[in-house]
Amino acid sequence: MENYEQKLALLSDMIAFAIVDGKLHDREYQFLSIVALELGINKTELNQLFHEEHRSKIIKSDFERIQQFYRLALLMHCDGILHEREQIKIHEIGINMGLNPHAIKRVLKAMEKSSTKMISPEFLLEVFHEQLN
Repeated sequence: MENYEQKLALLSDMIAFAIVDGKLHDREYQFLSIVALELGINKTELNQLFHEEHRSKIIKSDFERIQQFYRLALLMHCDGILHEREQIKIHEIGINMGLNPHAIKRVLKAMEKSSTKMISPEFLLEVFHEQLN
């Protein structure tokens, strides 16, 4: 991650996605808190993002786009309820990120089948990189 502003923009994207179904569930907030901690953003700064205008930035690195897509997919599953609006929005976000639609579908299907809703980093990268060839 390049800088502090990029980290805030990533969290802002995640917040916007978390509330696409009309509410923020406790598990979603907990997940956002964990991601914020990993990015070096404290709770006060995270909470402030909920009151600011959405500030998305273009992610240049393929790896960082894949990583952000996976974070969003995890966020989508963390409340245990898979809303149609979330499914539509995550496909839209992935395509806007420049990710391959077939790879997006494969990853989301693999996550749906997984009992933990998680997939291995190797599988995640393999799916997106095989689409580049």
